[in-house]
Amino acid sequence: MKITVANPIYDSVFKFMMEDERIARTVLSALLKKDVLTVEMRRHEHPNVTRDNLSMFRIDFAAKVRESDGSERLILIELQKTWLNTETLRFRRYLAAQYNAEENMLKEEEQRCYAMPMVAVYLLGHRVGDIEEPVVYVNHKAFDYDGREVANCDTDPFINSLTHDSIIVQIPLLHGKINNRLDKVLSVFDQTLVADKNQHVINLDGKLYEDDPDMMHLLHRLGLATMNADLRQEMNDEDEYFSAIEDRDTLLMEAKAKLSDLDAQLSDANAQLSDANAQLSDVNSQLSNANAQLSDVNSQLSDANAQIRSMAQAMYHNGVSLEVIAQSMNCRIDDLKALLGLS
Repeated sequence: MKITVANPIYDSVFKFMMEDERIARTVLSALLKKDVLTVEMRRHEHPNVTRDNLSMFRIDFAAKVRESDGSERLILIELQKTWLNTETLRFRRYLAAQYNAEENMLKEEEQRCYAMPMVAVYLLGHRVGDIEEPVVYVNHKAFDYDGREVANCDTDPFINSLTHDSIIVQIPLLHGKINNRLDKVLSVFDQTLVADKNQHVINLDGKLYEDDPDMMHLLHRLGLATMNADLRQEMNDEDEYFSAIEDRDTLLMEAKAKLSDLDAQLSDANAQLSDANAQLSDVNSQLSNANAQLSDVNSQLSDANAQIRSMAQAMYHNGVSLEVIAQSMNCRIDDLKALLGLS
């Protein structure tokens, strides 16, 4: 028996689903692997009501949960859902806002206040790195200097005020396999079950849920969403928004590709310029060597001229006539006079 329900990957459908208190307990109990006794949707001041940023839908819950030892405690659950790759800074800013919110403080005796223990849940429409597990639990632990785990730190209000656990769900890795309670709950997000011609709906095998009243209640509400005209319009609006985002991303990718080509061309031009500079440097080096050799030649020539002048002066002072000196030196009389400084 096939059941057709609205696709909760859409913000509007997801909000409609989680506003039902019973469904919220069903989903959160499966994620936390704890019995959620009561749950209250908190006033969320950061809804995705504008489309200036990437889609990141957030809902805050205050939940009373039963621990494995039977004790009960109140925790804050920050559930954030996004379709697209999102900067982690956006998540951090939102968590920081929740840490600072007065409504998330628990008052104890002596007017001491501690932040409510928090669990951050991320439903991601994209993969995280190379992690193959569809659901990842990140739990904080306390250790001493030698690496031994310190007992009872998980119940200390001071430590719980400063740290939090996280649950990361990679929706693209949900592939129809149901091995446990959480798999069954998350199966409604499995995008491999989207209808061929209408991504607004998911086709589920009703037999997998017949013995589960909570899941049948969830599917019934998602079925109602398919008949809600306002929700259908909101899904159309989201499609248009993400189509515009995809068009923008395509243009950005093309621009980055062109920029990459220009960078490659610039790199080649720089390489050629570097080669030309190297060749010019070689030419300058050769010219410098030639100048040095010429300087040596000029120096030798100067020395030779000095020797010739000295010989001519010696012969002249010894009474040798200018004609004989010029003939012996194979030069003109005028040149010899200039060499000897005679007018």
